[in-house]
Amino acid sequence: MRLAGKTCFVTGGASGLGEAMVRRFVAEGAEVVIADIDRDGGEALAADLGAAARFISLDVREEEQWLAAYAICERVDVLVNNAGITTLGSIEEVTLAELRHEFDIDVIGVFLGCKHVIPKMRQPATAARGGSIINLSSMCGVRAQGNLVAYNAAKAAVGHITKSCALHFAERGYGIRCNSIHPGAIHTPIIDKVLAQSDDPQALLASFVASHPIGRLGTPDEIAAVAVYLASDESGFTTGAEFRIDGGSTL
Repeated sequence: MRLAGKTCFVTGGASGLGEAMVRRFVAEGAEVVIADIDRDGGEALAADLGAAARFISLDVREEEQWLAAYAICERVDVLVNNAGITTLGSIEEVTLAELRHEFDIDVIGVFLGCKHVIPKMRQPATAARGGSIINLSSMCGVRAQGNLVAYNAAKAAVGHITKSCALHFAERGYGIRCNSIHPGAIHTPIIDKVLAQSDDPQALLASFVASHPIGRLGTPDEIAAVAVYLASDESGFTTGAEFRIDGGSTL
């Protein structure tokens, strides 16, 4: 029960990596807020998990929705900025509208989540133990790929938002840690959406596998395990760090 007594707020929590983290957090004793635009999926997951979980509708692009969501939380001990999309395409292929959409979700969403959670994490009951923000970046935020220009740029931005927040919180003595997880290709619904954008999904999938020296895609549970560590008090001396869970892809 490594998260007993903690309240965790997970964006994009209704499916994929978000769902895996929600389930692990509940298993470790936390109360979890599942924040997502997918009402049906989020409510079903909350019902499956019982009293330890509840669903809040949240479009991470909208500042007013963030404020409303936090307003109904007594406190937030752990924030996971997981909601995101992946836009497939090179600099010649991606449109300005697609780039802006990618940044609205993957960057603006993280910015708003981090900015407005501060008052909830600085409450005395939370500050004694320290709050934890976990931002989901990607191996593509470390090593770019030619056919993912919008995604590369957005996830690189997430990494630097994380480091800037970590420094600011430490310098101000807020008792809030901020770290990023950089997954490799993980077999989730978002991978299926990326494959669906390709003219040759099987070839693209094979290229994803080949880019991982370990020889396979990752699993959601492998990312959730790292998230549990970062959410727990065990990581109390860890801030501004990049956790590359990518099967050796960025070595």
